[in-house]
Amino acid sequence: MPITSFTPPVRTLMGPGPSDMHPRVLAALSKPIVGHLDPAFIGMMDEMKALLQFAYQTKNIMTMPVSAPGSAGMECCFANLVEPGDTVIVCKNGVFGTRMLENVERCGGKAVVVEDEWGSPASPNKVEDALKANPDAKIVAFVHAETATGARSDAKNLTQLAHAHDALVIVDAVTSLGGIEVDVDGWEIDAIYSGSQKCLSCTPGLSPVSFGPRAQEKITSRKTKVQSWFLDQTLVMGYWGTGGGKRTYHHTAPINALYALHESLVLLEEEGLENAWKRHALNHQALKAGLEAMGLELPVDPAHRLPQLNVVKIPEGIDDGAVRTALLNEYSLEIGAGLGAGAGKVWRIGLMGHASSKKNVLLCLTALDSVLTRLGAPIKSSVGAQAALAVYR
Repeated sequence: MPITSFTPPVRTLMGPGPSDMHPRVLAALSKPIVGHLDPAFIGMMDEMKALLQFAYQTKNIMTMPVSAPGSAGMECCFANLVEPGDTVIVCKNGVFGTRMLENVERCGGKAVVVEDEWGSPASPNKVEDALKANPDAKIVAFVHAETATGARSDAKNLTQLAHAHDALVIVDAVTSLGGIEVDVDGWEIDAIYSGSQKCLSCTPGLSPVSFGPRAQEKITSRKTKVQSWFLDQTLVMGYWGTGGGKRTYHHTAPINALYALHESLVLLEEEGLENAWKRHALNHQALKAGLEAMGLELPVDPAHRLPQLNVVKIPEGIDDGAVRTALLNEYSLEIGAGLGAGAGKVWRIGLMGHASSKKNVLLCLTALDSVLTRLGAPIKSSVGAQAALAVYR
């Protein structure tokens, strides 16, 4: 039987990413392709940098999307800033802190791990103790919004602590950019990376990064070559530019994906950063009200809970996979499984970017109610959607 064109099912994506894309972003992907050094494309690249500076709240010249997913943005920051022998304090409170640790070791750095429980933020007290115990530390690395656990760490406080001890910071903002406040210049963050497919609601495969003045100085004063040729920012900036001048070929950019990211950032600018944060917060409160009315538990402390990534405890005796499969088959709705220590114990419900809407909140609550009731879960039925609507009213 011949293979024919692939037609994906229409899903509502409420997992940990990717998220649903706005029709304008989908349309941008289908625009005519041009060359990666075409003058029109170069003009769009300049706009892209300005839009990313807006999203990150920064004036950093070295702000651009890496032509690869968020994991490559992570590697970009570590490969450019960590030299062999550098001491790096890594905050580990979930899956992505562990990946930071891997990057430090692969760059030849010495990692000092500050560990906190899953579902808890990175502890400023533990970080300060580690900085005092390791006065040679060059960098502190932490995850702002831990996708595995739904917990937010205090980026401003941790950055201030690092700077007080003459260390730079590398910040993972993959799940936070566009969903909650990220203020690169206000918080004086040195290096930060994100992903295109979460609160920015773009296609996966791009990672916006930004390097501040301290980080740029460290990159230009390196004693060794950056271990990755592709991610070496001194080479990449020849293509992305530092303001005017001729662009140098570095790699063939993912042109149509960049059209899509440009459009998603235009949408964010049209909505306004604070309005986007408020929308995510409101939909989170409605979802929370509905889940709790049903008798479901959100285990992360409200003070550190992410509005865009909601971790929900699976009721006793309920099979994780059976629920997610039923949601997918019966409602074409995707929610996320737990990762690492949370596997089989929690669900991760995303309210990211374009997917953060009243319609999706009500769909999720209604679908969960139906599936859990049929499976005999100890929940209160037919109350979740009404509790959410009360929040909206």
